[in-house]
Amino acid sequence: MPAHKTGYFTHPDCRRHEMGRGHPECPERLDAIEDRLLLCGVADALDRREAPPASLADLELAHAHRHVSALRGLGLELDEQRDAGGPPYVHVDADTSMNPHTFEAALRAAGAAVAATDAVIGGELENAFCAVRPPGHHACRDQAMGFCFFNNVAIAARHALQRHGLARVAVIDFDVHHGNGTEDILAGDERVLMVGIFQQGLYPFSGESPRADNIVNLPVPAYTRGMEVRELVEQVWLPRLEAFRPEMIFVSAGFDAHREDELGQLGLVESDYAWITGRIRDVARRHAKGRIVSCLEGGYNLDALGRSVEAHLRALADL
Repeated sequence: MPAHKTGYFTHPDCRRHEMGRGHPECPERLDAIEDRLLLCGVADALDRREAPPASLADLELAHAHRHVSALRGLGLELDEQRDAGGPPYVHVDADTSMNPHTFEAALRAAGAAVAATDAVIGGELENAFCAVRPPGHHACRDQAMGFCFFNNVAIAARHALQRHGLARVAVIDFDVHHGNGTEDILAGDERVLMVGIFQQGLYPFSGESPRADNIVNLPVPAYTRGMEVRELVEQVWLPRLEAFRPEMIFVSAGFDAHREDELGQLGLVESDYAWITGRIRDVARRHAKGRIVSCLEGGYNLDALGRSVEAHLRALADL
């Protein structure tokens, strides 16, 4: 195992995507994370790296060619219309839209996950966090939705399997919303174990019945607190992960289950995120040479988001 080193992948292009005034998935989310990490000193302990763009072939590890082509076409169209004074946004669903910079931002977000996977498998880093947007876990094989365009974690997981030859990878999702896109892409792939915990009855109103045996969903009722979540992780997630023995772990790190976040009604706090991350790290060190790539998903209360990412990174980096 290399000397413990945590990578931090991001890119300025990820701030250029925005979906209109007042939208919760806003560029200020990344600013809140950066500010917090600088204030608390964690930034100094990270190996900071610039996210490259994903290739179209990378995207098609998890997405249909027509989906990738359609979003690329919309991006080009918006760019052309901008010069002619055209509309600044194109809606792809009720709460998700593209501006002229969205496609490039989405390429950087997916590219961060792929580059982080390469660096971790190559032994340059033990683990990595991708501070990127747009997020990815609602993006299905052929559909953008829920603020997401390409599924960053699913792309990276398939990259590890198909290009690096790993036999087994785990995907862990602790966002307040069900990672329906990741499940859509990875259900039935026996090389992957996906475990997730999320608020019952919340957008995207799915996940009650997993689509395949390699999916372990734990829907919990509103107002569930951290100790109950920890018990479920101990009782359900950890035995499945131990039995699966993943060679690498990917994390959809959504922080909107925090008690201060208004997009959900769960009761997690920073110490819960630190505890969950510590358990993930323990499994990774036993079975996967410590290899973890974590990608930002939700988290919309800016103060809580910054503090929660700090807790997550402290646990990843052993600080």
